Amino acid sequence: MSFNVVNKYRTRSRESCEDADRDADRVCCDDPCIEDKDGSMVCVNCGVVKGRSIVGNETRAYTAQEIEQRRHREPRWRGFGPRTILPNEKKDYHGNVLGSKEKTLFSRLSKIQKSLVSSIERNLWEAKPKLKQLVSKLNIPEYIEETAWKIYSEVAKKQLTMGRTIDGFVAASLYAAIRVHEFPRLLEDVSNVSMTSRHTIIRSLGLVIKEVLPELGLKYAPVSDDQLIFRFGNLLELPMQVQKQALKLLVQSSRRGLQKTGKDPKGFAASVLYMAAKDSNYKMTQAEVSEIAGITEVTLRSRIKEIKKRLR
Repeated sequence: MSFNVVNKYRTRSRESCEDADRDADRVCCDDPCIEDKDGSMVCVNCGVVKGRSIVGNETRAYTAQEIEQRRHREPRWRGFGPRTILPNEKKDYHGNVLGSKEKTLFSRLSKIQKSLVSSIERNLWEAKPKLKQLVSKLNIPEYIEETAWKIYSEVAKKQLTMGRTIDGFVAASLYAAIRVHEFPRLLEDVSNVSMTSRHTIIRSLGLVIKEVLPELGLKYAPVSDDQLIFRFGNLLELPMQVQKQALKLLVQSSRRGLQKTGKDPKGFAASVLYMAAKDSNYKMTQAEVSEIAGITEVTLRSRIKEIKKRLR
């Protein structure tokens, strides 16, 4: 019975991947099935990576001919406005040439329809694929993606992108949605994936927090150091007992008046992890902890001194 089920599964997988297997350069296994996984063409049966499928930006248009060609082939990402494209050929459905009056009429209709495509819609056309690319690379849930798109739509309506980069606001909108839902992703993760500088994202994020989130009724929740403890602990492969001890040290020092205002929470999370690992006789160097946390060793030692003063 199980043998028949396996054969049926393989038959379905072979039929669904027939087109992809035809383009493969070499056979990786007896039953290849190539699929697109996070930008890479991977065989789901043996795990061999065939290559990469790059997701590019939309084509930029500069001349009148390029603009006209782009209007006919660019994707429609919006849910409003005209969806059809009137052709330039002055012929009817049967292929007959239109008269002079009909040509004038359809020329005016085509001009009116093209004028309905506003600058906001063009902005959204360019921003939507970029947001989807970031969501795919960071493995962001769908509900956070919807919140990010709602935030960016409000940004476009307020014309905050005038004189600023769309990439910066797309990344800032996504990170703002991440912080609204308190999802475990850092600003550095968004910056690295979007290939946008941290300074640009922070500058755009400030405008989003100040002018967009209050109108949408969303509350921005900063990153807390207790959330980072378990993230850094897993990256350092520390036992759960050590991570819980680090959290206990952080709670005790906070109750005794540890000043956290204006300081990066990554420093406090890394420092208590290092202290807990040292107390548990777990070998861990300051260089390893600071590299995982994305801070300097000087910052790590400074935060350790501050915590030890409160724990005395």
